[in-house]
Amino acid sequence: MIDKAILKKYDSNGMHEAYDQWPKLAAEYYEKPINFDIDFGDVDHIVFAGMGGSAAAGEILCGVLSKSNIHTTMVKGYTLPNTVDSNTLIVATSVSGNSVEPLTILVESKKTRAQVVAFSSGGKMQDYCKKNSIHHNTIKEVNSPRATLPIVLYSMLSLLEGKFGIKDGNVNESIAQLMETGKKINSENLSEENPSLELASWINKIPVIYYPYGLYAAALRFKNSLQETSKCNAMTEDVVEACHNNIVSWERPASVQPILIRGVDDYIKTKERWEILKEYFNENKIEFHEIISVQGSILTKIINLIYLLDYATIYNAVINKIDPTPVKSIDYIKSKL
Repeated sequence: MIDKAILKKYDSNGMHEAYDQWPKLAAEYYEKPINFDIDFGDVDHIVFAGMGGSAAAGEILCGVLSKSNIHTTMVKGYTLPNTVDSNTLIVATSVSGNSVEPLTILVESKKTRAQVVAFSSGGKMQDYCKKNSIHHNTIKEVNSPRATLPIVLYSMLSLLEGKFGIKDGNVNESIAQLMETGKKINSENLSEENPSLELASWINKIPVIYYPYGLYAAALRFKNSLQETSKCNAMTEDVVEACHNNIVSWERPASVQPILIRGVDDYIKTKERWEILKEYFNENKIEFHEIISVQGSILTKIINLIYLLDYATIYNAVINKIDPTPVKSIDYIKSKL
């Protein structure tokens, strides 16, 4: 285990302090007014565009909206789908405001008849929006794009509240549960009862993250945060699909660790797969770790899983004497673009 002095020593940029504020930031930015109006009347397709930590809110909203009548597309790259038309809303996000991919999407959007909105803390994205009369909502960056997730997500939820089945009650439920989760995992509870710290202490190989379809956003975010924050390789596997391919890889010894990300009320056949998978691991003496979501809406499940799992990556970095904030390899790639 770790104590506060060790946490502050290795997390010298204070990422854990930003994460301690997640519930407060979620509530603050959900209540913060959006300074423009969107005509949602004929919108039947939303395109979310972003990269890395800036894309996470879009991934979450794709999951939240998956059971609505709205079609969603997550774009991580330079081009828009051909299905974009006058009934499309394009939401481009770059926390720094300088990521080239969502900036390119904004340029591409000018060739369409879609409505467009952008979220950034400033930078080239804000400048481009001002010059081209594109709706822009300014957000505050805290520590890093990863740590800024509740600001981005709940700003978007403020924009979409009351539309496409996004209910104020579900959003407030998710914030209330973040407060409860925060009490268990934040830096004031560095004890054996902290589930994030427990998971962080357990991870000492390459994690392979199993998830049900509805919790894809949480699993993807966990993989990305392990890579960015803990600086370790990680993999994701859809639990149902894994039973048709990935499961065979366990017939040989491997330097990987299974982590099962489960919904508290997964589909009945998915629950069956979980139990079979656990039985297989137990019979073959493969140690695994299981995380089960909280009760509530899909938004509540996903954002609280992300909070718990993200914090685990911070603790894991500190346990391994790594500063969780810097991303030198990403900076190297960007310097070459």
